Amino acid sequence: MTRRFDGNRILVATHNAGKLEEMEQLFAPRGVEVVGAKEMQLPEPEETETTFIGNARIKAYAATQATGLPALADDSGIQIDGLNGAPGVYTADWAEAPNGRDFMLAMTRAYNELVACNAPQPWTARFCSTLVLAWPDGHDEVFAGTVDGSLVWPVRGKLGHGYDPMFVPVGHDRTFAEMSADEKNAISHRADSFSKLIAGCFG
Repeated sequence: MTRRFDGNRILVATHNAGKLEEMEQLFAPRGVEVVGAKEMQLPEPEETETTFIGNARIKAYAATQATGLPALADDSGIQIDGLNGAPGVYTADWAEAPNGRDFMLAMTRAYNELVACNAPQPWTARFCSTLVLAWPDGHDEVFAGTVDGSLVWPVRGKLGHGYDPMFVPVGHDRTFAEMSADEKNAISHRADSFSKLIAGCFG
């Protein structure tokens, strides 16, 4: 049986403004105050694992042990079938540039590599999100979600973040970056893992 969350304040262990905003929108109906790791002046721990769950645990435990607050961490990324599941846990690494993260650079790399290896179209892919909710006493709960889709080029849309402008979810003809936050949050990988979290720890 999963442990229930009985507080009214949760630390979301991310320095990513887009991800934090998504979490704030998802938690808003539940009356839970969300505070981000950047706001708490927490350093970003080194993500040394090779799985989403491993890296999410690193971030969640670093945050809960530093603050004494229950901490929720998400490790997410995109798996591209034509690239044997890459970039996967290295999704953000593909965006690393001298002046910070540049996801246009990352999306261009994904496109160029698909073309270079003659990957057949449609370029199927999925976004994955693994949430770990950790408590200061060392207990944690894990919830994983996915959304399947395909990649398009050139990119489309100005909304969202990350690889959203090139990802069209199954059953839709618009990219995540062409959808409103409400539309995306209803079907995204994070919405999937979040609904499991709510059912498990808040239901």
